[in-house]
Amino acid sequence: MTVAPVIATLPVPAEPVARREELRAELLAGADWEGAFGPELGVGDVLWDAWGDALRTAGLAREAFAAVVQGYRREIWFWILGDRVWDQVATGLAGRLQRRLPSA
Repeated sequence: MTVAPVIATLPVPAEPVARREELRAELLAGADWEGAFGPELGVGDVLWDAWGDALRTAGLAREAFAAVVQGYRREIWFWILGDRVWDQVATGLAGRLQRRLPSA
């Protein structure tokens, strides 16, 4: 049996309100989300700044992190539109990242 490395907690970073407003304005104006904001959908830097050291130590590379963010795009979209609160999105993404850590 393999056991995934455990990260005790990934703290929820402060909500990037200005970034959310920028994303919303651009996307509602028709911008291509990934094309305009990259594979981390415009929120990766905020989250990687908060969690990157712990994730890297647990064996998750930035590219794998970006793939997890991509897979969570629907929830991020709901946050951008105001249908989700930041704590829900960040906590859910933290759990998804925890479940995708490489096996020890």
